[in-house]
Amino acid sequence: MNNITRRDFLGKSLAIGAAGLVAPALLKTSKVQAAPRIVKDDISIAQWALVEEVRAGKWKTLDFPKIAREDFDINGIEFVNTLFEVPHFSYLKRLKQNANDHGVTMVLIMVDSEGETCTQSKEERKQTVINHQKWIDIAHFLGCHAIRTNCRGPQNASKEEALKWASETYNMMLEYAIPANISVLIENHGGFSNDPDWMVALMKEVNNLYFGTYPDWRSPSDNFDNYEYLQKTLPYAGGMSYRNQPSEEITAKMIKLCKETGYRGWYGIESSGREEIKKGKELLKKYLFN
Repeated sequence: MNNITRRDFLGKSLAIGAAGLVAPALLKTSKVQAAPRIVKDDISIAQWALVEEVRAGKWKTLDFPKIAREDFDINGIEFVNTLFEVPHFSYLKRLKQNANDHGVTMVLIMVDSEGETCTQSKEERKQTVINHQKWIDIAHFLGCHAIRTNCRGPQNASKEEALKWASETYNMMLEYAIPANISVLIENHGGFSNDPDWMVALMKEVNNLYFGTYPDWRSPSDNFDNYEYLQKTLPYAGGMSYRNQPSEEITAKMIKLCKETGYRGWYGIESSGREEIKKGKELLKKYLFN
């Protein structure tokens, strides 16, 4: 297993840094950052924020770089795998060229419908890893830094069992992802992934620099404290699924938490619709860069 722990990476970074090859900011944030290549903050759009337009046929994934730049003047885009029309080589080359033409960074691919990462079935876990490999390949070709995965698990499983199953899955997935220089992130999309303490336990169990969280800032509810979740999973965050909060005060509080904890990287706006995307961009520029 090509396992790179945070301690291993920091030691190697310090050695290289003596030769002037690693930026000081990278060394300071390596402990709290799953993707070592990202050392500054920036704003991206998650394709899911405009999913209704895509489903209505108003534009296709190939148009996403143009939409991001010309309609929103935003620097990055985050794809959803189920919205790729025909991801063959010629298609991906066109997408890459479109992003280059509009000066847009392709940040990550959100991977859905490719199997359960937390299941008792060893064969299903192996198949899930195989299913994700093509998206790791595509992310690598496009220049993305990560893929986003789901980790729900069965309702009747114990936390200890689920932890074992998930860690085995992600260790297998990382064996493929690390040589491609792709991080593997988990978004809180229900089940065990909604439990911040369980997620922290999984991060510690796998203990790999290329493995991290992707906190979804969905609105707080009676059974989900999004601020507490963000607070606990931030030390392992390799990205942010940013959403406008019920009030500007709460939004500012969550952005401040990210800054003070040491997170540096992309904030992918996933608030639904064009007006909410524009509002999110304004709030991020107001509180993130000042």
